[in-house]
Amino acid sequence: MKNLIIIILTLASIRHVQSQTLSGNKEDIQIILKNTEDFSKYVMASDYTNIANSYTNGAKIFPNNTNILEGEDIIKYWTLPEGISTTYHKITQSEINIINDMAYDYGYYEGKTKHKDGRISSWKGKYVIVWKKVDDDWKMHLDIWNNTK
Repeated sequence: MKNLIIIILTLASIRHVQSQTLSGNKEDIQIILKNTEDFSKYVMASDYTNIANSYTNGAKIFPNNTNILEGEDIIKYWTLPEGISTTYHKITQSEINIINDMAYDYGYYEGKTKHKDGRISSWKGKYVIVWKKVDDDWKMHLDIWNNTK
């Protein structure tokens, strides 16, 4: 019975991995995947310089329940109050599609915030990112997300 459960879980996880759609130059896809992973690291480290460098000049973000933000307002949005931290941040792409020097990906995000009183709150949602190739790197140009229950 234990082996049957392991097989079922393995097959379910393989199916999940196979459901990811990747279309475009493989090197560019790898850069986008790495930049996405790095972005989560920057968010967890409150590394606002590298968060800013993850976006293009002229980028816009579309956070849940707020206006479209651009320029310095992007970093103001990501800057957490003292005593609050993001302890977990993960982006899981469902699809990445590259078309010339633009790309999009969409999927789900999840994370945890530690509050001043030590309380941890979890959150998750869905997102769409439009990427733009700048020199040999991919940067977020439009970043749209909203929470799910």
